[in-house]
Amino acid sequence: MTKSSLRLAVVLMALASPLLLAQQASNPAAAVKAPAFKAHVLTVPELNALIAKPDKLLFIDVRRPDEVTSVGGFPAYFSVQLADLEKSLAWIPKDRTIVTVSNHAARAGKAADLLSSKGFKVAGAVGADTYEKDGGTIAHIKAPSKQ
Repeated sequence: MTKSSLRLAVVLMALASPLLLAQQASNPAAAVKAPAFKAHVLTVPELNALIAKPDKLLFIDVRRPDEVTSVGGFPAYFSVQLADLEKSLAWIPKDRTIVTVSNHAARAGKAADLLSSKGFKVAGAVGADTYEKDGGTIAHIKAPSKQ
């Protein structure tokens, strides 16, 4: 490659770079990654309809206890972190519709996929923080005081 062709290549790259960046900025959807799960993320009306029949519903919250106390959650739930979920399958009833919970539904989506693959009836995933910001009502659980 000659010096003049090398200079031309550098100039072309310098001119093309801002155009590529502008194209990415004008199309943010192209930069957004698809979720790492297949589960349906429940909307506020969908979850509220499920909550209306509590005897048929089981919330499985895959967050750490400190996340539940800092963000809030649902009044009755089975608490198991995502890493321990597969080891806890024997404790989960198969006769209930399951809603998995995390803060923004990412871990909950992965948990829902796992449970679905093991034959559980999963309605979907929900992010407690997202649900509340979208108008849903969650319980704010006060951490016990340390003595």
